[in-house]
This record gives sequence, structure tokens and C-alpha cells, in this order.
Amino acid sequence: MAAATMPLAIGAREKAQTINPWLIAVTVTLATFMELLDTAIANVSLPHIAGGLATSYDESTWVLTSYLVANAVVLPLSAWLSRVFGRKNYYMACVALFTVSSLLCGFAPSLGLLIFFRVLQGIAGGGLAPVEQAILVDTFPASKRAAAFALYSMAIVTAPTVGPPLGGWITDSFSWRWIFFINVPIGILSLVLTSRILSDPPEFKREVEAARTAGKLKVDYVGILLIAIGFASLEVVLDRGERLDWFGSDFILSFFVVAVASLAFAIFWELRHPDPVVEIRLLKDRNFAIANAYYFIFGFVLFGSTVLVPQMLQSLYGYTATDAGLVLGPGAMVIVVLAPVVVRLVSRIPVARLLALGFAILSLAMWHFGSFNLATDYAHEAGARALQGLGLAFLFVPASQLAYSYLPKEKNNKASSLTNLFRNQGGSFGIALVTTLLSRRAQYHQSVLVTHVSTFDQTLNSTVSGITNRFLEHGSSMADASVSAFAQVYAIVQQQAAMLAFLDCFQVLGVIAFIGVPLAIFIRKFKQGGGSAAAH
Repeated sequence: MAAATMPLAIGAREKAQTINPWLIAVTVTLATFMELLDTAIANVSLPHIAGGLATSYDESTWVLTSYLVANAVVLPLSAWLSRVFGRKNYYMACVALFTVSSLLCGFAPSLGLLIFFRVLQGIAGGGLAPVEQAILVDTFPASKRAAAFALYSMAIVTAPTVGPPLGGWITDSFSWRWIFFINVPIGILSLVLTSRILSDPPEFKREVEAARTAGKLKVDYVGILLIAIGFASLEVVLDRGERLDWFGSDFILSFFVVAVASLAFAIFWELRHPDPVVEIRLLKDRNFAIANAYYFIFGFVLFGSTVLVPQMLQSLYGYTATDAGLVLGPGAMVIVVLAPVVVRLVSRIPVARLLALGFAILSLAMWHFGSFNLATDYAHEAGARALQGLGLAFLFVPASQLAYSYLPKEKNNKASSLTNLFRNQGGSFGIALVTTLLSRRAQYHQSVLVTHVSTFDQTLNSTVSGITNRFLEHGSSMADASVSAFAQVYAIVQQQAAMLAFLDCFQVLGVIAFIGVPLAIFIRKFKQGGGSAAAH
């Protein structure tokens, strides 16, 4: 057996040495960008999708939910699936399925079929990110891994930023169907490059062969079923909770009970299984556990703020989707510019300090957003987003170094599945929190502001009188002018209440981001740049 596997290992190593690792990094980053772009690009197109398929807006939101649910189910299973089918084979299957399902989404004649094709898209997308991260870890030595993850982080931060304005522009200029069609050429290019340059590393092959010989690659049907039901139910709760009044809805309550019960039993089952689908035992490593906490906070604040900022700019400042995208752009540009700088700093400054600094800046940026008013101009808005980008630039690469600092190399595949799971769940929780908080705080602030709208208030009477006179000057009757004046005052109250609610959300995100600062105290020191002795 050893003699048979040795030529394969040597051949794979020689092939890896002849291919520029940066070409591999660009190839997998391309697919990452495509998949993450698709999670955000459809948001602004929902009204057009609903109109084009003759359905209601509320029903059309299942286009988003179905993708997220399928994504959440596959994500924790991706490491196990890549071992069963081979990493390269599984990765290429995911890229191919994502490309084909994107094409089918664009041609979908009905909402039912569109949702079905989006489920296929989500299944394929859920398998991409963890495998890509494992590929980067195995392709680059520890001394160059930071640079590879810097490139990868650009895609993770830029795609959600570019998605909404790009989706709006495509929908307005062409058709909502083209938000899916644009994935096809990217997917084909990624598939061609992957087939030519990618190969499973020798360590991965040896691990799979050893597990297969020992009979450990048997299908864990119970674990797969529990995890699939648990994360699917949790995603439905997070995505539909605000629309259905959370636990006031029997639908949401039922899914929540199923999610908690399934995930609790899944943890119990996986901890006792000899070859678990999701290796929860990896969280016993302190640095890996802290890294996953950072990934969760990272996703929470990034995706939460990426939902809030465009919504605030379009609803309160009158920005178009494209204009809102121009505000988000500077944050991504800062990350792109600073990526080489962060790579150098990682080898010189302890990761704990970089992470503490990054989360401190991120927290400050959220509080800066929380100080806005309705007179804030583009320069201040773009500046706040750039400050947020500055904080994010110091997070992803150090967190990636931290995650793999003490893990054995053969655990990289399973580790990447967990880190991506935590990041995505952080994003889901962040979006759920800000949408709920925004609605509740807007109602609260409106109820408080209305108490000051009284006929005994001299300022209000003066304002109403001035507005009434302007309507009279434009030919309105006294009765119509008076009604219109009070309606305008009410609209101002609603606008102010909404603005205060947005500020509350940003301040809460600032507090959550700051949790990452003291968390750095618990990081176990390790040799940076060259990897720890325990890591391999």
C-alpha cells in the first residue's frame, strides 16, 4: 500500500510545485466572489422579480430565504463531503452546479421553479467557501499564508458591498434575469481553471485513504440529518422572524424548537461519533475557538452594517442604489490598499494586538455612523465607511492565522468548514438583529416624538402655520392646506424616528464589535509567519 501511494504523493507534490500558487489563489477567490455576490445581488431586485413572475413581494422573499437555508445546511457538511468525493471533484461539482443553477434561475418561468433553482444554487454555494479556504491553507506555506488570505478577504468584503448597487443597475438597465446570467461566464472560467491547476494535496489523500481503510468514511446519516434539519430551521427563524413577529408566530416558534432540539442532539451525537460530519472537538483548541468567535463577530457587524447603510441612504437621504454603492465603495478600497500592509504587519506584530486594534477601529466606525443626522453629507458617509474598512482590514488575515496556529495540517479541511459556518451564522444573526431592532426602535421613537406633537406646543403651531401658508400660496383651500400641513409634520416625525432607529442599530453594532477587543487577551501566543511547531 505504501509503495502504491508514494508515486501518487510525489506526482501531486511535483504538480503543485510547477503551478504558481497565486494562480490557485486567484482561481478560488474568483468563485468566492461569485458566490458571495449572489447572496446580496438579488436583494434590490425582489420587487422586479415579484412583478415579472406575477407574485406578491412577500412570496418573492423566499428567493432569498431558500438560498440561505440551502447554504446553511451544506456549509457544515462540506468538509465531510469533500473527503468522500475528493476535494477537487467536490469543488468542481459545486462550481458546475452553481453555474448551471444560475442559468436555470435566469430562465425560470415561475416563482416555484425559481425557488427550486435557488435551493440548488445554495447547495452549491455552501460547498465552495470552506473548500476554498482549505485549499489556500494547504497551497501556501505558513510564511505566505497571510498574503493568500489577504487576497481572499478582499472578495469576502467587496462582494457584499458591490452586490446591491450592481443588482440595482443590472435590473434597471436590463432585466432581473441578468443578475443570475452574469454568474455563467465566471463559473465557466473558474471551472476551466480549476480542472487544469488544482489537485488534492498528498496529506489530504493520505488522510482520506487512512480513514477509508479503517472504515471511518461510513455515512453518518444521523449526524447529516440532525445538522441539516437544525441549520435549515434556524435559518428560517432568522430570515422570516421579523416579518412574522418572531415568537408571536406559531410558525416561527415551531421552527425554533426544532432548530434548538436538532442542534443540541447533533452536538451530543457528533462528540461521540468516531468520524463526525462536523468535528466540534476542534473547538477545544483555544486559539481556534477564539478565531471562530472573531469570525462570528466579523460576519455579524459586516453583514449587519451592509444591510443598514444602503437602506438608510435610500430611505432617508434619497440616494439611488448606485449612489448608495458609491458610499460603500471606499470601505472596500481601503481594504484592497491595506492588504499588502497587513500581510507585512502580521509577521511583525502579535496577532492579538492587530485583532484588538481592528475591532476597536470597527467599533469606533459604528459609533461614528451612530452620530449622523439628516444633514450629513456624502463626504462624512463615505469617510465613516472608509473607517470601517480600516478596521476590517486588520481582522480577516490575523483571524485566519490565529485559526490555524495550533491545528494539525490534516485538520485544515474540517477547520475551514467550521470557520465559514461561524462567519455565515454571524451574518445571519446580524441581519436578523438589525432588521428587528430597526423596526422596534422606529416604533418606540415615533411614540416618544408624537407626545411632543401637541396643539399646546408653540413650536408645532408655528411650524404648522408656516406650512399651511405655503399651501395656501399655491392655491390650496384652507381645509386642504391644514390637512396637508399636519400630514407633512407627521412625515417629518416618521423620518426623525427612523433616523434615530438607524443610529440605535449602529451603536449596538459598535458595542458588539468592541467585544473583540478584550477577547484578544485570551489568545495563546504562537510563532507567526512560520507557523507554530504544533501546527504541523
